Amino acid sequence: MTYPMDEPEPLRHVEHVMGTVFSFDIREVAPADRPRVQAALDGAVVGLHRVDELFSTYRRDSQISRLGRGELTLSRCDPEVRDVLRMCEDAEHRSGGWFTARYAGGRLDPTGLVKGWAVERAARMLVSSGAGSVCVNGGGDVQVHGGPWRVGIADPLRRGELAAIVEARGELAVATSGPAERGCHILDPHTGRPPAQGLASVTVIATSLADADAVATAACAMGAERARPWLGRLPDAEAYLVTADGATWHTSGFARHSAELCV
Repeated sequence: MTYPMDEPEPLRHVEHVMGTVFSFDIREVAPADRPRVQAALDGAVVGLHRVDELFSTYRRDSQISRLGRGELTLSRCDPEVRDVLRMCEDAEHRSGGWFTARYAGGRLDPTGLVKGWAVERAARMLVSSGAGSVCVNGGGDVQVHGGPWRVGIADPLRRGELAAIVEARGELAVATSGPAERGCHILDPHTGRPPAQGLASVTVIATSLADADAVATAACAMGAERARPWLGRLPDAEAYLVTADGATWHTSGFARHSAELCV
């Protein structure tokens, strides 16, 4: 949930793709730049559908599905597939193996990073076209430029309520992982089972949504006991956790980004 400041005649668009809803809110567009920004928005939407074609684990004809079944070599994949898998390998290394795109049995699934990467790329396209203030929200994961913006963190235990609010200005990303919307879909990669001391949600703030998405996924896989000290050591990210019993915890720098939550 995002609360932008008032601006006349914003460009807005909602697109259903990749099994979720993507929303675009584009502001501070000079009249002379509006056709170019609209063209960039159209291109960003086309790009999201292309990402779905390449990376969907639900489509047997996607390149990621064919690659996972051994029907396609990496060298013959689209360059975007190779780029994303390199990013996944880097995230796996930085997380000590808690983030992974390769699971037991040969299953290949970069879902924990690819949506954030796609949203981040779409937002950059819009900024490059001349938009002064941009918010792209992909299924609750948000990349903003300009602003100020207010990004709500959903309460995973009380549907329709907020656990916290992030005030975002400039280039900032907010990613949330957890079982609230899709059930327990993030597993401990070392056991193949749900994480011990499972978390209700992990929200990560960073500059890059691809990075924030991967960190949130890894932290969910770790569970609360491992995630807290690991998140606290990360130099370029802040985090907010909600445990299964409703307790909350955040990194020391999270307060710099948070706004008062009115109840």
